[in-house]
Amino acid sequence: MQRSSSTRSRSLEEEESDIFSIPSPKNCQKNPNPKCDFSPDRNPKPPLGRPSSWPHHWFKDTKSLQNVVFKMQLESLTNHVGDEKKLTSTPQKKKTLILDGLFNIDLTSLLSDELLLQILSKLPDSHFKPNSLVCKRWLFLLGRLVRSVKLLDWDFLESGRLVSRFPNLTDVDFTKACIVSRNNSGILLTHRLISINLDSDFSGDLFIRDENLLPSKTIDLGLGVLARGCPNLRRLVLISATEIGLLVVAEECPTLQELELHHCTDQSLRGIFACHNLQIVKLIGSVHGFYNSVISDIGLTILAHGCKRLVKLELSGCEGSYDGIRAIGQCCQMLEELTLCDHRMDEGWIAALSFCGNLKTLRLQSCKRIDPSPGPIEHLGSCPTLERLHLQQCQLRDKQSMNALFLVCVSVREIVFQDCWGLDSEMFSFASICRRVKFLSLERCSSLTTEGLESVVLSWVELQSLKVVSCNNIKDTEVTPALSSLFSVLKELTWRPDSRSLLSSGLAGTGVGKKGGRFFRRV
Repeated sequence: MQRSSSTRSRSLEEEESDIFSIPSPKNCQKNPNPKCDFSPDRNPKPPLGRPSSWPHHWFKDTKSLQNVVFKMQLESLTNHVGDEKKLTSTPQKKKTLILDGLFNIDLTSLLSDELLLQILSKLPDSHFKPNSLVCKRWLFLLGRLVRSVKLLDWDFLESGRLVSRFPNLTDVDFTKACIVSRNNSGILLTHRLISINLDSDFSGDLFIRDENLLPSKTIDLGLGVLARGCPNLRRLVLISATEIGLLVVAEECPTLQELELHHCTDQSLRGIFACHNLQIVKLIGSVHGFYNSVISDIGLTILAHGCKRLVKLELSGCEGSYDGIRAIGQCCQMLEELTLCDHRMDEGWIAALSFCGNLKTLRLQSCKRIDPSPGPIEHLGSCPTLERLHLQQCQLRDKQSMNALFLVCVSVREIVFQDCWGLDSEMFSFASICRRVKFLSLERCSSLTTEGLESVVLSWVELQSLKVVSCNNIKDTEVTPALSSLFSVLKELTWRPDSRSLLSSGLAGTGVGKKGGRFFRRV
């Protein structure tokens, strides 16, 4: 019995020394240089006469410690998940239960809402919809990340589900939800400013009639729900808005910065008077074939006195005159960009542009006329800070209006003509008064000739960039040496006046097009 106990104790000591690497006293005595065991670069060993401590052995072998800690974590996780399941002594069954617990538990439940929101915010927008179907928590959190919404069903707003589903909205578009389509034919009519679904029984001269719009009271109630639920709203797009609804938005959403109103009138603009922080306003009075409404000098004056922090203003289908533009220029001293689209201004409005002392960009889009009677030249004035003049899809019929326009924009640095009907050499010659032009772009101006272009461009000493695209009357063969020398000093040149010029530049150096000499040879 004594032999077996000694043998057993010896085996335990051997196992202990193998696991924790405990040095034997004999090995310590044989070491001729004991200083090496206690050098700073090595782990110190316990003295010979003193038994080794357990912390010393645990932290000496860190790999073993990590394995033990990991095993303890797995066992605790298994016990947490499988309280109802009793682990058996079979190692294979224990391992299976551990893996089942790892797969069944929702590890994201250990994360806080703030941390999970940061993770979900890194996902692309295309993953928002499928990830919102994972669970109710993810659906709620992803709803907090949505900032922009285009509402299609007005009931979704009135029931409060829009606000509860997306509490952090900053950009809301109500145009489609305000238009009621009773007999939807599946035909979508799209315009640059608006798109609607047509009724199958459509008849008349307007696509959007009064009976196709929601009642004013309904729109006001919906705006109240939105304003109280989303006080951080910054951009709002509405159609047929009323004064009461806009006042509610102005009171509840002080951070509103951008507003787009369709089918609005002078009366409805009184609600904008309370929106003191508006910086971008887009007013669409009338759209040909869709709806008709009137915005006159009264509405422009109300807008000017109420929104003195305006930076960008777009007037589409609006009526007005010299008085309305002057009020905007005098009151909105921070205005930097003015866009007039299909304007119906009275004669003489162009002289009021001189009151816009900080204007930098002037855009005219889809205008059938500029200003047939701008008044005496000496009363026009000028915009000293103007840098960009863009004309897109305009009909340039009157020489007097073009001359007045360039006189007001004499300090311009950038001129763009795009799809402008009637821009010939005589019309373009009025631009020679703008001596500080650095960039000129001409696209699809078929009436302008090479001679008319050269007469103006050579007078611009500071010209740096030139773009000529799809101007069929400008020919490569008519380019003079003076114009060619100008091309050589430009920093940027885009020269594609017609398809033939594009073909010759694309086939340069290939030998194609030289009377078939490359393909047909004499034998």
